[in-house]
Amino acid sequence: MATPKTQQAASREPDSLRPIRRRLSLKKILVVLLVAAIGYAAYDLFIPRTSRMRSFDPDEVARLETAMWRSYYSKQQMKLYNQMTELLRTQYNLPFIRSNAVAYQAARAAFVFKEGHNRTEYEKALPYLISFYSSIRKVSDIRFDVDRAARLELEWWIIHRQRAEHAPGDLARALASLSAELYQMPPERFAEHARLRAEAMTIRDTKAETGGVTEADWARIDELLHQSWKSLKDVVRA
Repeated sequence: MATPKTQQAASREPDSLRPIRRRLSLKKILVVLLVAAIGYAAYDLFIPRTSRMRSFDPDEVARLETAMWRSYYSKQQMKLYNQMTELLRTQYNLPFIRSNAVAYQAARAAFVFKEGHNRTEYEKALPYLISFYSSIRKVSDIRFDVDRAARLELEWWIIHRQRAEHAPGDLARALASLSAELYQMPPERFAEHARLRAEAMTIRDTKAETGGVTEADWARIDELLHQSWKSLKDVVRA
């Protein structure tokens, strides 16, 4: 039979162990959370995904492209990055972590290119574009050439930047060539899509050079981009 002293000692023992037990419980919770986070990251990054490249919302793509142009030209890198992650999640079926990793490559390419002054400097953006298109190719249901797509993307960027050195129509043809590679269809099928998108770019450029782009100008640009992406959707869905 326990004496009063041993009973008191037993009753005090849990109190002395309580902080240790709390620390052990906290460690267990942290371990469980860490394992769960690692598991989610592995699932996000490595689980096979498929993006049906023809199944996109043209109005949503146009809205986001207008927003990304505005962010790019106002040098709002984080805003551009967030808009790109939204595009990748909603239109390319990329999960959260993967969409952020891929968006970084796209945003990095855009701002490396923006700082360039000649073709050699512009081509510093190419590795990021290759990484971007490689990630898109992994989920794409169309077997396009990653290296060619990245180079065609960079080429229209350069033509657009050096538009004074190019003949009318060069930009539209470059845009059509990129779409042709991505969708594995003849470039002439994308002539209207490319023409409308090039027209939107020309408005932005001309207005920026002659006093600034107004809200009315952005509304017209947005309208043209909606028409452009609707045209592309009609072509690839046919």
